[in-house]
Amino acid sequence: MSRTNLLLLSFIEKAYNEDPKKGVTLKDYSKGTLLCKQDEQPYKIAIVRNGFAKCFYSEDNGKDFILEFLGKGEIIGEIEALRNIKCLCNVEAVTDVQVYVFSTSYFKSLLDNNHQFSRILLEELAERIINTSCRAAHQQLYTIKYGLSKLLDLQDKQGIKLSKTDMASYLGIEIRSLNRFLKELDH
Repeated sequence: MSRTNLLLLSFIEKAYNEDPKKGVTLKDYSKGTLLCKQDEQPYKIAIVRNGFAKCFYSEDNGKDFILEFLGKGEIIGEIEALRNIKCLCNVEAVTDVQVYVFSTSYFKSLLDNNHQFSRILLEELAERIINTSCRAAHQQLYTIKYGLSKLLDLQDKQGIKLSKTDMASYLGIEIRSLNRFLKELDH
């Protein structure tokens, strides 16, 4: 549900502290700010230092589907940089977020010249495939109530309050259905 990658965070913090001239900067985003906008050309890679963001796909009909929540060490924009494509999804700060930001050219240079970075990124991408597969299986095998209980646990662990809209978007249901499930859990 909420993903972190402390190994990647440690790697980029080291690069940031060792040589600030390489172009790794620290940037703050306030809650509700878009870090990436779907269908726009990305110009940077970001790695979450602090805070919590959501990655979501917006449908043409105005509905959103939250793919995942991003915590410390999660990377944003790497797929777009690898494929040289526009942003696949929106990424929005759920809380105030601080991220390490660097250019796509620096990202590609790290991939070409730093075996450790390449390995960390490969592990990250493999982890995403596993998580996506497991989530799809859980959504078919378990009830919405199970997913909702996991979301409520996530809120408690992260010390945040997700909106009903975000919860419904993550579960792929309407807010009316979410309210019904929340009412059932209260009883």
